[in-house]
Amino acid sequence: MNTAGQTVYPQNAKLDRTLLELPAISKTDNIVVHQGYISSYNTETLIPDWVAYELTEEEANGTFGRSGSFSMDPDFTGRQAMREDYSNSGWDKGHLAPAADMKWSPASMYESFYFTNISPQNHTLNERSWQTLERFVRKMAGQYKTVWVVTGPVVDLGTHGTIGAQKVAVPDSFFKALLIYDGESYHSIAFLMENNSTYHSLKSSTLTVNELELFIGKDLFCNLPKRIQESIEGKIDDGVWPL
Repeated sequence: MNTAGQTVYPQNAKLDRTLLELPAISKTDNIVVHQGYISSYNTETLIPDWVAYELTEEEANGTFGRSGSFSMDPDFTGRQAMREDYSNSGWDKGHLAPAADMKWSPASMYESFYFTNISPQNHTLNERSWQTLERFVRKMAGQYKTVWVVTGPVVDLGTHGTIGAQKVAVPDSFFKALLIYDGESYHSIAFLMENNSTYHSLKSSTLTVNELELFIGKDLFCNLPKRIQESIEGKIDDGVWPL
């Protein structure tokens, strides 16, 4: 079993990053690092607590096609969800780090289908509002050359219960927080969408990173100097984020 706090680094892990995408990591987090993303996988809920990655303009314009098969993560030895848990559940296998952001290499694409990157997601949300948000992230990568992303499920009220024999938790909602640098200053923004078929516009789903941190109980973008976090996480610059 994967012990609490263990970090797994596959040989092909992308470790030359600035890691600005990472939230604060606790001693109980089970961290696995892949070429395209870092995941904190929860062996009780059987979904990630969060997934973080850096997306560059070049990566956002990758040319490798979508390919891969949903599977257990061979680099994570703890308890995981399986395909059978999702079968006939009525819920999509929702990517947290989207496959469309992983087109820059065959390995990053393939690894995006591991269950350490997957969570039960409403089909309409997955195909509409959440996909719109994912496209927005790629647009920001093109505009600002790099965007740092942390995203994950919120399991609080347990509104949707669990699926499968292993009782995989179905999130109440999903969050995504973004960080960019415009050449002079850092800027942040966050989004929160309920895990249902309601249409969620980007504008109506927006909140500050500070507000999201209070809601999910996590310290995001903690590798930024404290003074920068304090100056950017409580506001949203409308001129930076074209919603």
